[in-house]
Amino acid sequence: MLPRFKAAAVHAAPVFLDRSATTKKAISLIREAAAAGAEIVAFSETFIPAFPVWAALWAPIDNHDLFVRMADQSVLVDGPEIKAIRDEARALGVVVSIGISEKSPASVGAIWNSNLLIGEDGEILNHHRKLVPTFYEKLIWSGGDGAGLRVVDTRFGKIGQLICGENTNPLARYSLMAQGEQLHISSWPPVWPTRRPAVGGNYHIAAATRIRASAHCFEAKVFGLVTAGVLDKAARDMLVARDAAAVLDATPRAETFFLDPTGEQIGEALRDEEGILYAEIDLNRCVEPKQFHDVVGYYNRFDIFDLSVNRRRLNPVSFTGNAASQPDAESDHIDAGS
Repeated sequence: MLPRFKAAAVHAAPVFLDRSATTKKAISLIREAAAAGAEIVAFSETFIPAFPVWAALWAPIDNHDLFVRMADQSVLVDGPEIKAIRDEARALGVVVSIGISEKSPASVGAIWNSNLLIGEDGEILNHHRKLVPTFYEKLIWSGGDGAGLRVVDTRFGKIGQLICGENTNPLARYSLMAQGEQLHISSWPPVWPTRRPAVGGNYHIAAATRIRASAHCFEAKVFGLVTAGVLDKAARDMLVARDAAAVLDATPRAETFFLDPTGEQIGEALRDEEGILYAEIDLNRCVEPKQFHDVVGYYNRFDIFDLSVNRRRLNPVSFTGNAASQPDAESDHIDAGS
């Protein structure tokens, strides 16, 4: 029999652009979810320190101060904020999926949109950087690489993760399917403005998320944990002070919910209010639908289609020579470029 477990999807706002306070809030939410019996706890896209919605609202020439704050409040994977969350996961014996804005050790101005999967022992099971920042996100984050396109085999089954718009990329999704994924965690921002609401045609993130997440669950025959952020009053008021009320207040909000292997929603969804959703996951329900369409098994033509994925972690420099004179090079020796 395949595993059965309880999962928690956190629908919450960070303490906007405050990594320390947001880390403390994350730990409090992990404790709440664990006390309710959850064995897997998942947070939204770049929960620490925030999602940079301002990149959609004003011209780049008006946002330099906010980018500087975002870079300053982003976190290192080996920094104290992530250590605190890893320690909490170990203490409670839970798996944690959390989105972060990740600092680069090589540059004070390069940051990535990343997601970490942390195991019950506090170890980082997977470190994924968003392959392509979407639309105006390119003004904030660097492009990632394929090193994190991994499905992790845990005692709760095989867990895969993608960030927001990556769930629109069929090759990224298929690369996880082909590793036997059984639980797909997708993380999303609280809002995603694309037009002034008075003009019409603004992007409806909740509807778009539901289409993509349901499609993946149906195609892969996996459970889906969809976790989105919340734009709380403090963040809204800070942005409105810079003249964004009309756009922010009329832009659709994102939703948090669970899906089964047929793409149907499990239980309720959260949108406007913060909270934690729970679902009992029985991976045995992934088996029967595979009879109909198993795209990584019999329902494919591997003699026709061939996918190759480069999972090398990219690095800006490769050092060679005397290790004694370059003490840090040996432990982080990765060829640059391709």
